[in-house]
Amino acid sequence: MKLWGKDSSLSGEIEKFTIGMDQELDLLLAPFDVLGSMAHAAMLRDIELISEDDWRQLQDALSGIYRLIEQGKFTIDDSVEDVHSQVEFMLTEKLGAIGKKIHSGRSRNDQVLVDIKLFLREEVRKLTVSIASFTEVLLELSEKYKHVIIPGYTHMQAAMPSSFGLWFGAYAETLVDDLKLLKAAYQVVNQNPLGSAAGYGNSFPLNRRTTTELLGFDQLHVNSVAAQLSRGKTETAVAFGIAAISNTISRMAMDICLYNSQNFGFLSFPDSITTGSSIMPHKKNPDVFELIRARCNHLQTLPQQLMGVTTNLPSGYHRDMQLTKEILFPALDHTMDCVELIAATISQVDVNSASIDDPRYDKIYSVENVNREVLKGTSFRDAYQKIAGSIADGSFNPVKELQHTHLGSIGNLGTDEIRNKLKDTISEFNFNKYQNTLQKLIES
Repeated sequence: MKLWGKDSSLSGEIEKFTIGMDQELDLLLAPFDVLGSMAHAAMLRDIELISEDDWRQLQDALSGIYRLIEQGKFTIDDSVEDVHSQVEFMLTEKLGAIGKKIHSGRSRNDQVLVDIKLFLREEVRKLTVSIASFTEVLLELSEKYKHVIIPGYTHMQAAMPSSFGLWFGAYAETLVDDLKLLKAAYQVVNQNPLGSAAGYGNSFPLNRRTTTELLGFDQLHVNSVAAQLSRGKTETAVAFGIAAISNTISRMAMDICLYNSQNFGFLSFPDSITTGSSIMPHKKNPDVFELIRARCNHLQTLPQQLMGVTTNLPSGYHRDMQLTKEILFPALDHTMDCVELIAATISQVDVNSASIDDPRYDKIYSVENVNREVLKGTSFRDAYQKIAGSIADGSFNPVKELQHTHLGSIGNLGTDEIRNKLKDTISEFNFNKYQNTLQKLIES
């Protein structure tokens, strides 16, 4: 059964190849397909293309399908190629000719567009909430370990004093920056393509502002061709946000692997988090962080994977776009898994507060001692040469008292300011707007 079916039959091999993973992946789009249909039906009623009674029957039937989806009882029949077809066939089976009216004024092209927009909007919300929670964990750890000094590295060389407070806080603030990029992607996502039909509008007097309002979109994709051009670009925008988040988490996972090694010994984890060796009984391997690092490194290629499918396509719809779901949808799950797993494991970290006492780190206080000489009246360059000379002849005996007081330093982490940046960034998404709007649509 196909919405585009005519009298001719399609080769079984061609059918299987063209459907691909749609039947599986479209289950994720099912609730959003129903919501889009609810909004479309209400708009058709408003422009008097269907009657009030037709709309009420469609709304009731769609509500029933939505409940089936919530209960996990919705399936796509083997003979049906996608979620759009399944919903329409269920409506037609229940309502007869009234169910056949639902597709007036739209194409599967703008139908899948709106489904993906609604789906990605919710996925961005869930990811944002998870990252915000992880950021709060990091900020709490930053305050908890703000007095624990560790070496800071440049060029992989022990360079200057840092602290676990500074380290945890650095990744927290970097995640806030990642959320800003994700918010830009969210603005691309949160535009309504419905009514663009196959990409060239429709001769029905559709009111596209109505569906924009009913679905809680911030804006409308005004130009119908531009709406179709957003397929692939929308997914890529989200992919860049995922890539930024993955870059941050990958680097943190790498730090953890280094700091957990015997050569560093800055931190450790319970046996329940690490794994062992089949022949070396002493091993406590950070496998989970290595796999997070690998997964996040792969996620950073996500924009290139999507652009590899969509680059050099002419305007209009092309079936190539179907593959973007196979690339992006699993990646969303992988991203969420990495965020939630690193948040859960890092909260169980055991920090070694004595690691800085190792004499190998004495030289990281050289800058502190240069600055002390400067404060006594010596020029910086002369102070530098004096301390460098004492290091060279082995007489360097550092004063290890730290006096970092400026904002963003060891002694003044600025945790509250980072937390305020997080709150401001989260509030700018304004997720409540679309959540409340969709709830009204469901209950109408």
